Amino acid sequence: MKTTISIALIVGSLSLFGISSGLHAQELPIVGVANDIPGVVLGGTPIERVLTGYNGLDDPIGLMDGSLLFAEPDGLRIHRLDPETNEVSVLVAESNESHGITQHADGHLISAQAWDGSTRIGVIYPPNRVQTLADTYDGMPFSRPNDLIVARNGGVYFTDPGLTAGQTQELIERYDGRPLGPRLPPAVYYIPPGGEAIRIEDRMIRPNGIQLSRDERMLYISDSNGDHIITFDILENGLVDNRRELGTLVGRSNRRNGLGGIPTYADGMAVDSEDRIYVGTGAGIEVLSKSGEHLGIIPVRCRPRDCQNVAFGGPAKHTLYIAGAGSLYRVRMVARGLPDRAK
Repeated sequence: MKTTISIALIVGSLSLFGISSGLHAQELPIVGVANDIPGVVLGGTPIERVLTGYNGLDDPIGLMDGSLLFAEPDGLRIHRLDPETNEVSVLVAESNESHGITQHADGHLISAQAWDGSTRIGVIYPPNRVQTLADTYDGMPFSRPNDLIVARNGGVYFTDPGLTAGQTQELIERYDGRPLGPRLPPAVYYIPPGGEAIRIEDRMIRPNGIQLSRDERMLYISDSNGDHIITFDILENGLVDNRRELGTLVGRSNRRNGLGGIPTYADGMAVDSEDRIYVGTGAGIEVLSKSGEHLGIIPVRCRPRDCQNVAFGGPAKHTLYIAGAGSLYRVRMVARGLPDRAK
């Protein structure tokens, strides 16, 4: 049966299921200023820290009422932020270590769930619609699903970057020193509506962020160990073709994951109404044109690590939110996000 949950229902349900944290902010701390990027952001615009102190913070998405959802993977929760009061409420109290979140056209939330032993892509909200969309490929469980995006037709694209050496060691310790079994290699997948996961890309070192162009004719994927955005044309059946590199990312990270390549730590992405691409890297938020021209950098530093994800939010989608290292930042933009898409 097709799930039919309106966006208004999700927004309205937040007051029923949400648990207020009582956080209010009148004046937000300014942690930097933006460089001038014509048509994107005015030089000198403050970079404000909205929230901090979370146990990981990832993948903000902007709902149609102006509110923002974001994941707290290590806290196993998904939160809602009111942009007027900066009050935070818990939307999902048991998220199965959700990292990426996205919103289906019907209104329900889909997340990339990375808790080892129950890794999957599935509907996470509302509670009465929770279901698994995919949890295996070729008979093996996914390794560590990270980011995802849902197309208008209901198909879901997602990344599974695999495990770093540090993540592998954490799991070995969780399992009392027992070695881990075979794992799927890093890859990108597509789940057609009502179908099983199909692997569409397996040549990247660490596929991480994923996004669709404004018209949903192109798929963008970032590689944390690469300096290009990998781009595909999307076919009528949802599969992809014409793999190519788009633009050159200049950011570098001081962190290392032992996987080689170029340590840009490229992560989550957003697109605006002019089809510009925003990607978090070791330099902050890099902005590229649709053709790959490097337009500039918004110097947000999600210390002590790197920024993990980015999204447009607010009532008119003129606010860019940046998540990472347990904190959330915002920048008032000239550019506007897509008004009809949460991510």
